[in-house]
Amino acid sequence: MVDVSNGVAPARTRKGRWRFTGDSLFHITSEVVAVGVLALLGVISLVLLLAAWNSIATFGPGFLMGSLWDPVHSEFGALPFIYGTLVTSALALLFGVPLSLGIAVFLSELAPNWLRIPLTYIVELLAAVPSVVFGLWAIFVLRPVMKDAVEPAIQSVLGWLPIFQGTPLGLDMLTAGVVLAVMIVPTISAISREALLAVPQSQREAALSLGATRWETTRIGVLSYARSGIFGAVILGLGRAAGETMAVTMTIGNRNIISLSLLQPGQTISSLIATNFTEAETALEQSALIELGLVLLLMTLLINAFGRLVVGRMWRTGEASS
Repeated sequence: MVDVSNGVAPARTRKGRWRFTGDSLFHITSEVVAVGVLALLGVISLVLLLAAWNSIATFGPGFLMGSLWDPVHSEFGALPFIYGTLVTSALALLFGVPLSLGIAVFLSELAPNWLRIPLTYIVELLAAVPSVVFGLWAIFVLRPVMKDAVEPAIQSVLGWLPIFQGTPLGLDMLTAGVVLAVMIVPTISAISREALLAVPQSQREAALSLGATRWETTRIGVLSYARSGIFGAVILGLGRAAGETMAVTMTIGNRNIISLSLLQPGQTISSLIATNFTEAETALEQSALIELGLVLLLMTLLINAFGRLVVGRMWRTGEASS
C-alpha cells in the first residue's frame, strides 16, 4: 500500500515501477532538509557535551552556581557570566523594544510613501553591519558620551539607587546593553513591521468607523492583532542579544564579578569564551569554557522554545476571540 493522503505519492507506471513526480521529490527533499536541521543541532549538542564532559564530571551542577573563575587553582563557575548575559540582554530589550516598535509603527502606519521605502532599506541594512563595527563605534563614540554625559547625569538623579552606584567608566554593563539595543533594533523592527503590514485593512477601517483616533486605531486594531508576531520578533532579538560576542567584549569591561550596579564592568558567556578560549592552559579550563558554550546553547534554545509556546498561545487566543 502507498500512502496518498498527502497527495504527493509517486506515480506507478504500467510496468509496475514507481516514478517520482516533481511534487513528491520536493516533498521528500523538504523532509530531508528539515530532519537534517534537527540532526545538525543534535550533533552540535553532542559534540559540545562530549568536549565538556571533563568539566561536567568534575564540578557537576555546582558549575552553574559557582562564582569563582580561577585557572591557577582549577576552580571554575559560570554564575557571573550567566548573570552578565541575562543583565545585558534585559537592558537590550528595555532600550531596544520601544524604539523598534516605534520604527515599525511609523513605517507601516504613518510614513509617507516617498520616505517609507528608503527608510525601510536603511533599517534593514543595519542588520548586516558586522558586530565588530558596532564595537568600534561604541569605543570611539558611545563610550565617551556614556562616561562624560549620560552616566554622570543618571547618577545625579538616581545615584541613590544601588544599580547606578560606582564610578562611571563607560566600559560597563550599561554601555554593553545600549550597544546590544542598537544591534537588535533592525531585527525586531523589520519583523514587527511585517507583522503590522499583515494586519487586514478591515481592522483599521472598523476602528475608524467607530470613531477611534489614529492612535487608538493603531493600538487597538493593529498592535493587538499583530501581538503574536511582535512577540516573536522580540524573542528573536533576545536570542541575538544573548549570543552576541564582539561588540559586548569590546564594551563590557571583561571582569569576572557579579555586581548589582550597572556602572560596573562585567562579563558574558560569549565574551569570556572569545577572550579566554585560545589562552586556556589546561584541559579542564578548556572543557569548562566549552561547558559555558553548552550552557549558552541551552539558554537560547529555552528562550526560543518559550517564545514559540507563547506565540502559539497568543495565536490560538486570537483565533478563538475572532
